[in-house]
Amino acid sequence: MNDMRTILMALVLGFGLSLNSFAQEAKINWMTVEEVTEAMKSDPRPIMMDVYTTWCGPCKMMMANTFTNENLIKYVNKHYYAVKFNAESPDPVVFKGKEFTNPDYDPARRGRNGVHQLSRALKVSAYPTIVYFDREFNVITANSGYKQPRQIEVLLKFFNEEFSRETPDTEVQNVWDEYNANFTPTW
Repeated sequence: MNDMRTILMALVLGFGLSLNSFAQEAKINWMTVEEVTEAMKSDPRPIMMDVYTTWCGPCKMMMANTFTNENLIKYVNKHYYAVKFNAESPDPVVFKGKEFTNPDYDPARRGRNGVHQLSRALKVSAYPTIVYFDREFNVITANSGYKQPRQIEVLLKFFNEEFSRETPDTEVQNVWDEYNANFTPTW
């Protein structure tokens, strides 16, 4: 009887560990701008860029509560390239053939630091901000503030499934309004 209990406990523990391993593996495939630029050459996709800072509380909440949603992870990994970009990073970034740096970065400074030139070029002024790009890495729009998975779902699906650069600028708002009005969230 004791052997059976030991075997049962081992099976339960093993099953729990394998579920835990799966949960740890289910993550968004975050890439750098340069990695996405290279990947786009053979497999163009829309891009979602999470622009954050290390001191930003809502950024940390999105990482913990939003970007861990299983449905969001699956959708983003299947249909998008995802970039995680620190708006105060000291590292140079090459975007669309141009190098962007953070000349005001001070390694001795605690808390807020210099703002990266790429963040400024993308007109990001609040954190977190998700910048959505089309399949040619052109900015579609930026959406700032903490977002729950259901708030991002409609945008991810719209930009992947409905949005088109072929739509005249005068009609994009109408297309969005109709899509959004008829959208039923599933996450």
